Amino acid sequence: MLDRDTQELLTRIGPGTRMGSLLRRYWMPLLPSVDLPPDNTRGVRLLGENLTAFRTRDGTLGLLAERCPHRGCALTVGCVDGQGLRCAYHGWRFATDGRCLDLPAEPKDSPLYRRVQATAYPVAEMGGLIFAYLGPSPAPLLPRFDLFVWDHVLRDIGIAELPCNWLQIMENSVDPHHVEWLHGWYFKQVASQQGLPAAPAYHKKHIKVGFDLFEYGIIKRRIVTGQTEADDDWRIGHPLIFPIMVRVGSNGQHVFQIRVPIDDRHTRHFWYTCWRPLAGIKVPIQESVPSYSVPWQNEGGGFMVDTIPGQDIMTWVSQGAIADRTTEQLASSDIGVTLFRKLLLSQLGVVERNEDPIGVLRDPEQNHLIALPQEGDRFGGGKAFFDDLLSVGHSRYSPIRDKVRALFGDSAR
Repeated sequence: MLDRDTQELLTRIGPGTRMGSLLRRYWMPLLPSVDLPPDNTRGVRLLGENLTAFRTRDGTLGLLAERCPHRGCALTVGCVDGQGLRCAYHGWRFATDGRCLDLPAEPKDSPLYRRVQATAYPVAEMGGLIFAYLGPSPAPLLPRFDLFVWDHVLRDIGIAELPCNWLQIMENSVDPHHVEWLHGWYFKQVASQQGLPAAPAYHKKHIKVGFDLFEYGIIKRRIVTGQTEADDDWRIGHPLIFPIMVRVGSNGQHVFQIRVPIDDRHTRHFWYTCWRPLAGIKVPIQESVPSYSVPWQNEGGGFMVDTIPGQDIMTWVSQGAIADRTTEQLASSDIGVTLFRKLLLSQLGVVERNEDPIGVLRDPEQNHLIALPQEGDRFGGGKAFFDDLLSVGHSRYSPIRDKVRALFGDSAR
């Protein structure tokens, strides 16, 4: 268990907090590109800060603190005007870098033009996502991780806003033993009780688990029944990309699960999926990457537990808005959770020495395409497993399910 001070340190991420300072050293997904068309604004909350994102007619992105520095009106209700954002209240107009461009009621030579500055943040676009950087200057490079920049793939982005702290979601990513129970034994109970078809066979017992640090975070390894250390699950494993991502996938589906802290008690969860068929299969051109909601509550407000993400969300949210680690009883099987917490604490020290934490990039030569390690087929493969991806995974709700099914019609058999 943690003492109260460490519990508070790890979970509080707002402005001025130590953990907030660490997380602000990384680019964070803000929203899907399709959700911010030209000439539009969008209010977004990130790391406890209210922000206004906007896109000009020519596609240029801007990100400002929500409140106009004049009288505090929300810039989200303003209008894009040329290369800037104009406040609805008195017409003050701000550039993407926060400079004041127009003060309609003031003289053209007013000193306010030099003094007034809206708080602006770096913003960038990659792979159908808009990213923001809220940390100190100079901003590091936006890492070009493989799924964001691969060619010849279909992509979609699932999103759920969850009423719980980001840390309990990330700790799940270094807890491999939950797979055989939550997504195996428990899933069978749910299927039986609800009269559903047989649940996916995620039932293989974990014989051995391991975790190693690497340049972008933690490599997770496992051996399940019938495997040895020569199998991909142990030899290669898959990565937790510090501090808020994990990469999983199999059979042509490759997924970044990204847990973006909205504030201390809310997290925006992205399932960023690349559908990559076997070589030689032509992938249709995708003009834009669609986004969709991943539901997790039924009509009565209860948890939806007939899907893998629904089961995960049930465990995260049911721990409370901020899981109380002062009362937990960790076991030897929780070595991954312990390692992740130690890594967070060590990187806090790195930041407080004014150094770059793990995974922060500044050399363009290292950022052409970052290929991350990923084991091959994890649970048996074949058409049955592929069909499970479209029935009990987050992709059950994807608007491109039919395109994906057509794309993999041959290779999934």
